[in-house]
Order: sequence, then structure tokens, then C-alpha cells
Amino acid sequence: MGSVYLADDLLLDGRLCALKEIFHDPNLSEETLKQAREQFFREATILARLDHPNLPKVSDFFSSDGRDFLVMDYIPGKDLRALMVEARQKGEFLPEREVLSWASQLCDALKYLHSLDPPVLHRDIKPSNIKVTPNGLIKLVDFGLVKLMAPDELTVTILQGRGTALYTPLEQYGGDSGHTDVQSDIYAFGASLYHLLTGTPPVEARERFLNPESLVPIQDINPDISNRTQRAVAWGMNLHPADRPDSIEIFQRALLGDWNPANIPGQRLPNPGMKDLFTSSVETRLALVVVGLILLSLIITLTHF
Repeated sequence: MGSVYLADDLLLDGRLCALKEIFHDPNLSEETLKQAREQFFREATILARLDHPNLPKVSDFFSSDGRDFLVMDYIPGKDLRALMVEARQKGEFLPEREVLSWASQLCDALKYLHSLDPPVLHRDIKPSNIKVTPNGLIKLVDFGLVKLMAPDELTVTILQGRGTALYTPLEQYGGDSGHTDVQSDIYAFGASLYHLLTGTPPVEARERFLNPESLVPIQDINPDISNRTQRAVAWGMNLHPADRPDSIEIFQRALLGDWNPANIPGQRLPNPGMKDLFTSSVETRLALVVVGLILLSLIITLTHF
């Protein structure tokens, strides 16, 4: 937990920065608090080494009067939740192409984090933690600190806490004892995309576990969404980690195919494959009509010989 303040950099005139105060549980024992603060310095050092255009840069960290602070780049612009709310107030959905363009950038950030040694997890991906700058650059923000995983678990660095319920996978409900890996970030990513594309909050994982049919398909809310996008998001939101994509790279291919909005922003979205074709009732009927006409044409042709 923590608070974020907008601050002036006294050394660099005119530079604004975000100052995040890390709150430690006041009920911690003296020994546990000592361990938590040692962990803060270990993980703040890791954060300061991160260098990616879609991540805020941590420029400093320090303690004062028993409180711990991170100094990060100030990111101007709006977060994606605010943009989604604005669209909903107008009775509109965010355009699929625009959401996928943001998703492409977020994939790049997560591929970078997950490729580090040890891999770095965010664990609180959600629309309000994703900002878009005035020039269209996506930034995954609000990096807090929790812990380094125990040696007998998958070795990863954990950023943020237990996540936000709407976007939190089942395995993360164990808190600090829960086993999380890159697929936990994939779930939160998929749930965020669901919310952005539909303007409707995703059903919490706990509720979905008790009521498997409670999550309404994306196209039932926003019929303009492509089959490919709906299928990829649903894959990323599977309740069991083993049923999700193994990596962000695989999820990105499922979501975008070869479409690269950064290089060719006007390029068409990926054409549907055969699996896409037969997941739409309208397209299925059209396909069957076409196949029937072809067979009829072949039969007529053969009868003339």
C-alpha cells in the first residue's frame, strides 16, 4: 500500500516527479518490519534498473523518519479507466483498434519484465494503472513493492500487492503465500482488456469459480468485437493457470497475429482463421451456403459429362 504525490525536483529545475510513499503494516513485529524494509531496498534497486519505454523510470529511493519512498517519472495523460468511463458516458465503446494498439504496447512492457532474471511480475495490472501520454505512449504505472518469492518457489520478483479483485486470478488470493507466475499477469491483462472492450467490469474470479457461466462473452455486450479478440481474451482469463497462454508472447500472437499497430497503424486487423469463422453463427451459415453452392456446382458439372 502507499500514496503517490506530485513533487518538484529541486536539483533539476522544472522537472516533475511522482513520489510514492510505501506504507508498512503497523502491526508487524520489529523483526518482520526490519525484513520488510530490507526487502524494500532490495526491490527498489531492481526497480531502478528497469529501462523500457512503456515503464516509468525509478530515479531514486530513500527513507525518512522511518518511512520509505520511491522517486519515479511523472507520467502526464489519462489512465485507460478514465477514457473508458468517458466513452461509456457518451453511450459508446472504446474502438477495438485503439484498445489493441494499447495492448500491443503493454505486451512489449510485460515481455521485458518477464524476460528479466529473475522475472519481474506486476500483479496489479488494471485500466487505472495504465496511462496513455499525450503522444499516445502507454505506460504501466503504480509499481509498489511486496516481496521476493521464497527460494523453493518459482523465483520471481513481485511488484505490487494482492491486486484488485476484478482483475485478480484465483491463485493470487493466497496473498503473499499464493503461487504466482507470469500467467497471473496474463489473467489481469485479459480481464483489463475485457473491461476496456465492453465497458463492463469482469466478474471476479472467485465468483466465476462458484458460477462458471457468470462471465458474459464479450460479443454479447459489444457485438462489434472480432472473434479473434474475444477468443484471445477468454483464453487469457481462464481460471486455471495451465489453461492460459504460457507466455505474453503467445498471448500477443493470439490477440494480434502479425498486426503491428506501432509500425503500420492503418493496417487491417488480422483476418479470421477457420476457428474464428466457425465461432460466429452468422458466418457459419454463410460458410455453409458457400460450401453448398460449390458442391451443387460440382454435381451439376459432373452430370454434364
